[in-house]
Amino acid sequence: MNELLVFMCDGAPVRGEIVSISSAWQAVLERRNDPPVVRQILGDFVGAATLLSASLKFDGTLIIQAQSKGPISLLVVECKSDLTMRATVKLSVEPESIDPHATLAELLDAENTGRLVITLDPADREPGQAPYQGIVALQEHRGTVIKPVRSAAEAIALYMQNSEQLDTRIWLSSNETHVGGLLLQRLPDSGGHAHLDPQVAAEGWNRIQALGETITNEELLTLPPATILRRLFLEESTENGVRSFPPRTIQFSCRCSRTKVADILRMLGEQEVESILAEQGVVESECDFCAKAYRFDAVDCRQVFNTDSLADATRPPLGEH
Repeated sequence: MNELLVFMCDGAPVRGEIVSISSAWQAVLERRNDPPVVRQILGDFVGAATLLSASLKFDGTLIIQAQSKGPISLLVVECKSDLTMRATVKLSVEPESIDPHATLAELLDAENTGRLVITLDPADREPGQAPYQGIVALQEHRGTVIKPVRSAAEAIALYMQNSEQLDTRIWLSSNETHVGGLLLQRLPDSGGHAHLDPQVAAEGWNRIQALGETITNEELLTLPPATILRRLFLEESTENGVRSFPPRTIQFSCRCSRTKVADILRMLGEQEVESILAEQGVVESECDFCAKAYRFDAVDCRQVFNTDSLADATRPPLGEH
């Protein structure tokens, strides 16, 4: 079950999405050995990235990146507009030293330094053109009071409020085998629901939110999106019902390649690469997302710097990856 279902509410200015990820999530985990509390946070952000990617209006990638001085120093989730995704997390401490009951704030917002960055990167972006980035602190400021963000869902809602100015509610849950999520978003009154009286539109948004509040973690982690949709909105009348669109498939996919590693070696420079060869005999690299290993010996490295064809420079030797 690796599905994302998009739906619209006819009687309220609301667009929604439900996601359920199993084997694609397990493909991320089988390459990692993180503590359960870290996996849970990573899983929630995988669900969030998938939900947000479904509304991309272009061919490209949505990237969620969180950085801090806490035990989780870096968390990255990438999801393309075709719903292929990959994810990784880096720890600044030994895994066994992490408190199994640690909160997101304790892991990702030590000393109030955590930052959540969401990047929208079109595939056809012109050279030199910067992708769109939205940055939000992992704290909510209410006057002089600083309230730490308690979950990935709160972090995403805060981002949407600050960067997109859209009323958004999101529920996320994850465990060792599944990731589930529900997103509700109020559409602008000037859009397809402009015919609705403002009071009716506001009441409709409140009503759909209240129904969303009834979702449980167990339902998100065990039920197909279509079943969740039927259960949540059973009370909606026929004329004010909910329309769903064909489900979309989610897959794990890594974009690493030997060519990209060779490109990194070129950026390091020949002198730096030669010093690594002198010390270690080979240059080795492992993908942070899929743990795939790449090995460049002295001959490979000379090809990287001495050929005009990157394809020739990165052709793996027989028997090598």
